[in-house]
Parts: sequence; structure tokens; C-alpha cells
Amino acid sequence: MTEHPTTDHLTTSISTTGNPGAGTPATQLLAPQPLAPAAPALTLAGARIVVLGGSSGIGLKVAEGAAAEGARVVVVSSNGARVRAAVETLPAGSEGRTADLSEEAAVAGLFAGLGAFDHLVYTAGEALSLSPLDGLDIAQARRFFGLRYWGALTAAKHARAHLWPGGSIVFTSGTASARPKAGWAVPASICGAMEGLTRALAFELAPRRVRVNAVAPGVVRTPLWRGMSPQEQEALFAGEAARLPVGRVAGPEEIALGYLYLMRQPYVTGQTLTVDGGEALA
Repeated sequence: MTEHPTTDHLTTSISTTGNPGAGTPATQLLAPQPLAPAAPALTLAGARIVVLGGSSGIGLKVAEGAAAEGARVVVVSSNGARVRAAVETLPAGSEGRTADLSEEAAVAGLFAGLGAFDHLVYTAGEALSLSPLDGLDIAQARRFFGLRYWGALTAAKHARAHLWPGGSIVFTSGTASARPKAGWAVPASICGAMEGLTRALAFELAPRRVRVNAVAPGVVRTPLWRGMSPQEQEALFAGEAARLPVGRVAGPEEIALGYLYLMRQPYVTGQTLTVDGGEALA
């Protein structure tokens, strides 16, 4: 058994075998004491990873990629059927949980039941909807913020006591923050807020030896575009592909590589990793 000192009491504990580099889950609660520097974690093998929004799209590909490296993954979504389907595609020992990530009580209960883990990935989000300012539905915009921003902040709040030193949080932003287009006011605002949150929490959680980063994808072929008709989606993808240096729109498995990198990379925190096919150059 490896013990990991922490400045806070863990609310729950589990007995498993973890990744020594990222922090091995303990079998008992520890009294508060100063943190020792965490050893670098260069692999995800043995790590326990919680993916919020892990039942489809980028989140599911992150879970699959981490599991392929030997991590033990927990996928979480509000849709129980999708959670069950996702777990069936993952290796034995993978877990699935259902929770409404827009409700703080549900998030608090989720983490209280999960126990200790090494990395938190937040990819949860509803179907995207673009709108010019004069037709903007403010109530709908608030709902978007409720899951994508407030959900992420709430998850970080309740996950912090369960994250092992040497672990990390990886949020999701997007290139809309830096390169917005007409009709993208809400997505651009959420992405900007997520990048600010990433920097702030990287500083705040540094004493716990927890890193905080974000991935900013460009346009990706995922179910999040289901709010648009198939014709609208294809027009969007074709337009993006025509102007990108790579000549195509990414699939979720390509974006997932960025999340895996940030979990493995022990010397990066407070950063937003752009994975956009060269959009910034177009």
C-alpha cells in the first residue's frame, strides 16, 4: 500500500492498485500533513480516470484511449442508456455512473460515492445551437452555461478532495474563444470562461499537486451538432475542411489524444491545448 499525504481529509477511500506516478489510491483516510512533491506520471497505466460526459463523442474516445493504456475508467452521463452502452465497449472493470451534472447535489453525491482517483476529464455538453444576437434565446444560453461552465466548476469543487497528488483536471474549451464567428456569441463566451477557469484553478490547486488544463478543439464530427439538420452539419463540415490546412474536419478520436497527453504530461498546468487542424492559420 502506498500512502499519499494530502492537506484535506478524503471523504471516502477505496482499495485498488493505481499508478505510482499519478498517485496510488490508499486504503485508509490520512490526517492532514504537508504535501511532498509528486513523482512525474508518464503513463496512464493503473490510473483511475473519471470522464464526465464520457458516454459519447470526445469523452467516450478519451475513455477508450485511456483504457487502452491500462487505466481504469469511470464514465458519467445523465443518460443511463448511453452510459450502459459505453461501458459495454470498454474493458472489464470499467465503471459507469448516471448523474445530472447541472445539479450540485447530484455532483456532490457522485464524487462522494466514487472515492479517490487520479484524473478528472470534463467533456459534458448539450447539442450546440448557433444564433445571431437578435434571435438569441437567453434562457437557452443560460442552460448552455449551466452544464458547460457551471457544471465544470461544480465538478472541480466536489472532485478536489478526491484527486490524488500528481493527478489532474482536464476541461474542454474551444477555438470559438479566439476565433468567433457571427452567431457564435454563446459558444465563444463559454470557451473564454473555461480558459479563465483553467488558469485560476491551476494556481489554486497547485498546493495539492493537482494540475489543471483544457483542450480547445476546432470543429469536430460529434453528436453535439445534432441540433442542426444533417444538411446544415455537412455544409458546416465541408466549409471548415475547405479552409483548414489539414483539409478535413477531425473525428473525436483525434481530439481525445490531446486529453490523454495532458493527463500524462506532468510539467504542464494552466494551459489550453489547441487541437484545430490549423484553424488558427486559416
